[in-house]
Amino acid sequence: MAQIHLEVVTPAGQVVSDDVDIVTAPGTSGEFGVLAHHANFLSTIKTGVLSFKKDRQIKYMMVSKGFAEVSDNTITFLVESAEYGYDIDVDRAIRARERAERRLTQALAHDEAMNRTLAEAALQRAVARLAAAQCSGKA
Repeated sequence: MAQIHLEVVTPAGQVVSDDVDIVTAPGTSGEFGVLAHHANFLSTIKTGVLSFKKDRQIKYMMVSKGFAEVSDNTITFLVESAEYGYDIDVDRAIRARERAERRLTQALAHDEAMNRTLAEAALQRAVARLAAAQCSGKA
């Protein structure tokens, strides 16, 4: 099967650089999949689960918002953060989700737009971490 080169890069550095069979990502306009020799493409990425398949094995990772570009049989993700599902501390992610839910409730009760935005982003990251861990068989 033909492959596409996958790059996942965060401000901390490169997380993935590998040739894979297929990539599925959380675009802001909806989830999308990319195979080898896909047409050039640019998308914004929302916080969620990115998956890729290689040699019949699927790997899952949490990615937070950023951009994706497909060009010259390479798909590059520039995202704020990325973690493999199997590396996620599930208990910590559950506590983060609970904390974000409390903060969101407080922000809504007091009509605090900035705190609401921050709490929503934290909640999205925690939920995505838990989803990636679950997909990886960790939760």
